[in-house]
Amino acid sequence: MKIAILGNGGREHAITFLVSKSNKINKIYCIPGNAGTNEIAENVKIEINDFKKIHSFIVEKKIDLVVVGPEDPLVNGIVDYLEKFKIKVFGPNKIASQLEGSKIFTKNICKNYNIPTAKFEIFENKEDSKKFLKKCQVSISN
Repeated sequence: MKIAILGNGGREHAITFLVSKSNKINKIYCIPGNAGTNEIAENVKIEINDFKKIHSFIVEKKIDLVVVGPEDPLVNGIVDYLEKFKIKVFGPNKIASQLEGSKIFTKNICKNYNIPTAKFEIFENKEDSKKFLKKCQVSISN
């Protein structure tokens, strides 16, 4: 089985390391990868949000599964994009990625559906945020 792991951070290094332990895996590509992943996989210099180049690479190398680590391509819809081409991809779709990509989105869902979360407000300026914090009895410094 051939795997492509998208990302260049510590999370992707950890995923690559664990995936490399499987005897079912023949080849691991990291797009773009990092110095650590380069020791256990093949790094491929493709920009993480260049969906067309990533798709072409996946097709060319006959990759069986894509694992997406970073928030940015997830929020930008890489899972939805690859699924259009019937490519197996692990990661949340564009809509679900908003939970991680936008704290305001997530907090509003919590508020609307009575999901317990810390008190919050959304501010346009520093002064209003300080007033809110004082009202919450949180100590702040300038």
